[in-house]
Amino acid sequence: MLKPNLIVHAPEYGRLVTFVPNKRLPIHNWFYFKEGFSRDFVVKMFEILDVKTGAKVLDPFCGSGTSLVVAKEFGLYAYGVDASPLAVFVSQVKTADYDIAALEQTAGRIFSKKFRKCEIGEVSWLAKAAFSKYALEDIAFFREEVRSIDDPSVRNFYTLALMNSANKVSYALKDGSYIRIAKKPHPPLRKVFKRMVKKMIRDVKSTNYQPAKIEVYLGDARRLAFLPDEAYDVVVTSPPYLNKIEYTKVYRIEYELFFPDVKVDALRSYIGIDTEVDRDPFPDLNLPVAAKAYLRDIELSLHEIKRVCKEGARLAIVVAEGSFPDQVVPCDLLTAELAAKLGFTVDKILVAAERVVTRDRTIKIGKARESVILLQK
Repeated sequence: MLKPNLIVHAPEYGRLVTFVPNKRLPIHNWFYFKEGFSRDFVVKMFEILDVKTGAKVLDPFCGSGTSLVVAKEFGLYAYGVDASPLAVFVSQVKTADYDIAALEQTAGRIFSKKFRKCEIGEVSWLAKAAFSKYALEDIAFFREEVRSIDDPSVRNFYTLALMNSANKVSYALKDGSYIRIAKKPHPPLRKVFKRMVKKMIRDVKSTNYQPAKIEVYLGDARRLAFLPDEAYDVVVTSPPYLNKIEYTKVYRIEYELFFPDVKVDALRSYIGIDTEVDRDPFPDLNLPVAAKAYLRDIELSLHEIKRVCKEGARLAIVVAEGSFPDQVVPCDLLTAELAAKLGFTVDKILVAAERVVTRDRTIKIGKARESVILLQK
């Protein structure tokens, strides 16, 4: 049974549970991941959850690695898991240790090379629409140069820098679950790439992180068999929100140009793609099928998280309510109820933001919350 007066309005978290504050922060802004939360949010949660020196942190939906980068900043052990190969790659690059001399020597070598025409390979209509002919040729040239780098960590660093640079000269704009093409002038890719590398090396030089151990793996939060029992003290995470966005679609250009051999499983707003519900966690609520599947997956994930957390572990989980034509699904309350049934103590639900939900632009359905659920094992 959930405690009364559980919900606390906390609008001061509204901006913090978005990626926006990260845009100006070194390393955090190496990849724009609009579904993520901010560094300041994680720092605040570490304070609220009373994270101690030596604590082990888990983020089973690590996205672009914000919680892991903060853990490194604090000198903690942190383990990140994500089902997206792109997210895992970005998190690994952002949390790696670098030899600055090796990065600078590589920059000198790459940018001293004169352009030569390289095969870009077969490109989809979307990639052709997203770049000018010259930008695509530059991407092909630098991609070949980057792939020839022997040191894996340096190669990954430059791959991310090139991917970011390609995004900056692209006509493609991510708009929710869609990609729009808006043609406008851009500087040459070489100039953008050189500036990006310089900026990223400067970021590495400016950080003064404590010794830390960060591990990031491709995996499924519903099945964490590769993690040991009772190993983690703190969880700061955010599962995919319940909506109709398929997150992999908006990154398909990145996959095509930089990870052509990576198999990408579709990831809808619920944690898996399978909507066949073998067990409805809330049979009395008559929820939409997608909501049943989402909450079933949340329950499986919470079960695994509980197993791998130590007794007394504290958790902060960011969720948002799902909007459907006939109802708003209270994901924060339902997730908290699932956690309570599994044996977690629900401390608070901090409501960071609320928005009015309408159908056909005029018919009000209700309000949807974005919340932070605070738990303890």
